[in-house]
Amino acid sequence: MASTYTSIHYHVIWTTYLRKPTLRKEGRKELFNYLYGILKNKNCHVHRINGVEDHLHLAFSLHPSISLANLVKDMKLASNQMIKSQNLFDAFEGWQEGYGAFTFGYSALGDIVNYIINQEAHHKKVSFLEEYVMILNEYGVKYDPRYLL
Repeated sequence: MASTYTSIHYHVIWTTYLRKPTLRKEGRKELFNYLYGILKNKNCHVHRINGVEDHLHLAFSLHPSISLANLVKDMKLASNQMIKSQNLFDAFEGWQEGYGAFTFGYSALGDIVNYIINQEAHHKKVSFLEEYVMILNEYGVKYDPRYLL
């Protein structure tokens, strides 16, 4: 009988190289499904994946045997290779170095999922940079503006 119980929830964000708007709407579902598969293969529970032309948001529960840094590295490398081999997005040059990862409690899951679902509407009002700075501030993360994604 297993005796390990965890509740490890992450909201992870990363951008395209130089935040270029290369993720066309037509190919995003295929990309999201691919990332979903990677997370499932690593025994993570996926709550939501979405994004717009220049960045992605993922909400998932991390399996306790998995390192977040290795998982994100694997997702970025594998999806980069898949996008390029399938020519999914013509102008895609890769992912920006780095990522943002924010933990949240189970009680916030609904709000995080709704936030991720509504990315397109949200970004009609707020730029990625404004959004990212708001999230960093909300989580109390100190940052150097020169190195924002």
